Amino acid sequence: MTSASGPVLQRSSALTQYVLAPNPGPMSLDGTNSYVLRAPGSPGAVVVDPGPLDEAHLRALAAAGPVELILVTHRHADHTAGAAWLHQLTGAPVRAADTAHCYGGGAPLTDGQVIHAAGLEVRVLATPGHTSDSVCFHLPGDGPQGSVLSGDTILGRGTTMLDYPDGTLGDYLGSLDKLEALGPAAVLPAHGPTLPSLADVARAYRSHRLDRLEQVRNALASLGPEATARDVADVVYADVDPSVRRAAETSVSAQLHYLRGDAGQQRPGEPRPARR
Repeated sequence: MTSASGPVLQRSSALTQYVLAPNPGPMSLDGTNSYVLRAPGSPGAVVVDPGPLDEAHLRALAAAGPVELILVTHRHADHTAGAAWLHQLTGAPVRAADTAHCYGGGAPLTDGQVIHAAGLEVRVLATPGHTSDSVCFHLPGDGPQGSVLSGDTILGRGTTMLDYPDGTLGDYLGSLDKLEALGPAAVLPAHGPTLPSLADVARAYRSHRLDRLEQVRNALASLGPEATARDVADVVYADVDPSVRRAAETSVSAQLHYLRGDAGQQRPGEPRPARR
């Protein structure tokens, strides 16, 4: 939302607000949701996913402060391009799983880490699959069921792509298991609207992935085991919009890697092999 004076904060949960970045598109939906977190009465704030390098957007985030910490869910530019500038505007360190996106002395994020900032407890969950460095942020005190800032691991509409070879299907299915275990927490995605019940969404995402995987198996049975991602996408994603065709082929590549690797003998719905 933008007023005559520029972008404005919108309420997304008891402990969070967001500013919608002006970068809509086929992959970013309405744009990037840059979140501002703080406990009631806290003078400071935490920003999650600064978004694109857009001056008005970043100044709106800085004005929501004082910003004491900046967190990043993963490396893609629609989440990180403005991080260095927001650090310059606020002096706040930037922390991400990938050290390439840490600034101002911010230490890299680690799985299971608990961060205390802006009067909040923020729990870091490593959730690779969309990318290898994807993380989610769990706010257990955000309302009766808590909330999870899901980055691009779970979107507000549709499903996410797997940025293969950096992101893999095996990792992604494991991340969905981890998120499902958090139960009915609210989902605060980086793109699209807030969703209820993380567990329900994670199950729906898994069902979709396994359905697609079976479609890929069937396509390989018809096309032959050495079929390319492009060939398979022509069958499985025949009706996909051209604007997301590359993303479809990338996700097919992840599915083919999964089927042709250690998990190749596994049928959808069966327990996955232990990760090595």
